Amino acid sequence: MTRSSLPLALITSASLAGCALLSSEPSPSGDDAEKIAVSPAPTSRFSAKPGAGVVQKRGGGYYLDDGPGDSAPPDLDRIPDAQPINEPAHRFANKPYNVFGRDYVPLPPTADYKARGIASWYGRKFHGQKTSSGEPYDMYGMTAAHPTLPIPSYVRVTNPANGRAVVLRVNDRGPFHSDRLIDLSYTAAWKLGYINEGSTLVEVERLRAGSSATVATKPDNVPPVTVAAANPAPIPTPIPTQRDESGTYLQLGAFSNRENAESFLAHVARELAREAVPGSATEGLESKLLIRSSGIWHRVHLGPWASADAARAASAILQRVAGTPPVVINR
Repeated sequence: MTRSSLPLALITSASLAGCALLSSEPSPSGDDAEKIAVSPAPTSRFSAKPGAGVVQKRGGGYYLDDGPGDSAPPDLDRIPDAQPINEPAHRFANKPYNVFGRDYVPLPPTADYKARGIASWYGRKFHGQKTSSGEPYDMYGMTAAHPTLPIPSYVRVTNPANGRAVVLRVNDRGPFHSDRLIDLSYTAAWKLGYINEGSTLVEVERLRAGSSATVATKPDNVPPVTVAAANPAPIPTPIPTQRDESGTYLQLGAFSNRENAESFLAHVARELAREAVPGSATEGLESKLLIRSSGIWHRVHLGPWASADAARAASAILQRVAGTPPVVINR
């Protein structure tokens, strides 16, 4: 949902114990390999009515308060899969970027793609927020977030555990957790039958215009989901102005497009606020986020910290949230 997920769909869950990416993304070659060389050096919807059934658990891709909301459509099975069509590449969302010290180079528009790995999903915490394509995230739509697939593009996602498949439109960046391959919308995860698990192994294959869309039906083994609270209206996250205070900072991401940096910062801010424990070192961390712009790059920083020990403590918190430690820098 750049997540969103990240959106940039960045941090939709706590770490998944024992889950490993079964196959990695294709290695760039030729022109794309050169792009990596010049990248900045490191300086990451159901047919049952809402309100009956299962209490959602924390972990694995979602939280107790990150469900469908009371305004969910009455029959998500009627929401059609995405239909692959020819669309121009987004002007900004396909540029190289850096998250948590790792460079990402989006695949060229003509690239084929097929991979196997872990899919999570993101819900109402990101509903209505801007995705990397500039479109608002719709948790009831048939969309997905991926770190490097072209935006927009189309994929068939298959759950090998039950043979179910959906066709989705990729319009967001994320997830940036090391053990995740793709983030799906709430409806897509429902149709694939893993809403209550939060994540599952999937197969992802890129589709072209004219490819036949696989229409999914409700999985028989998935109980209805209980939602504890109504779906809240999205609240815009204020973007801090650039500060010139000296000290130690954590660099979370670097983007050549300001809007992508702002979207990423907003997602990190929500996740930090959600992880916060009153009276502890986690409280108020989101207030230390800012964007520093220099040349063509817009870097998301957290700080400043008065000492290296304080920075390391904050880094450990970020690692718990995102699964990857941020880069420590001094100014």
